[in-house]
Amino acid sequence: MISLEDLRMTVTLARSDSLSAAARALDVSPPALSMRLRKLEALLGLTLANRDARRLSLTADGERFAQQSASLLEQLEALPESFRRRNDQLVGTLRLAAPFGFGRQRVAPLLARFARLHPQLCLHLDLRETPWPDRHDSDAVIHIGNLSDSLWVARPLTSNERWLCASPAYLEQHGMPTSPEQLAGHRCICIRENDEDVTLWHLRNEQRRKTLRIKPALMSNDGSVARRWAEEGLGLVLRSQWDVSKSVTEGRLVRVLADWRFDSAPINLLVPSRTLRSARVQALVSFLEAELKS
Repeated sequence: MISLEDLRMTVTLARSDSLSAAARALDVSPPALSMRLRKLEALLGLTLANRDARRLSLTADGERFAQQSASLLEQLEALPESFRRRNDQLVGTLRLAAPFGFGRQRVAPLLARFARLHPQLCLHLDLRETPWPDRHDSDAVIHIGNLSDSLWVARPLTSNERWLCASPAYLEQHGMPTSPEQLAGHRCICIRENDEDVTLWHLRNEQRRKTLRIKPALMSNDGSVARRWAEEGLGLVLRSQWDVSKSVTEGRLVRVLADWRFDSAPINLLVPSRTLRSARVQALVSFLEAELKS
């Protein structure tokens, strides 16, 4: 008979790049995990995964079994909540994934307040370079920027303008750009994230739209690093308002082309399908919507 351990193993395999990574997540040895997988495949009469020393990939049958296993586990985990009284505290585990910078600056303080409201909840905050739900063990995921196709439901949390900024020292040395065309003569710092073409900048004002191809002088996959480079006078950076507004207020950065608007990077909360969303996730969605829109 298929066990809960079999379901958890299959879901973990679907979210792992290798057998070793899955074994670490399940706190077992790779040989033991391989044996468990072979036993389950024999029970089902199916090949669930193709694996070698370095890579692991599920077969079509394996993907289907993993999806159904994840659905069953979610329903089982939510079962106790369906019997609780309406005035009971939320219980269980809630896993939220978020990008590093926004997660540290904005999500972590908010999650601390949420924890005080629901002291019986066990909260996990998983900070990742580019969180995405389809390959990670999360109940909800905060995503910044344009959305790719996903089976999850997107709940808009807040708008997020991008500001072009530079340090006073940089502008004193290189001059303040007064038109988009002048950016070609400046050092630009780019942030590589979400598989976007970060060297293509779209901007507009009341009269016209403009698209520029930027040749970056510096590039990083960490937005906080890019901001600090700009503060140190190394170039212009296009960065989310939530990350640079304090630096602008304190004079470490100055907005450039403030009468132009660059493409925004909206902040969304990705959650499972509405029919499977637990009371814990519903409470988190309501809390984050209220806090980030206020």
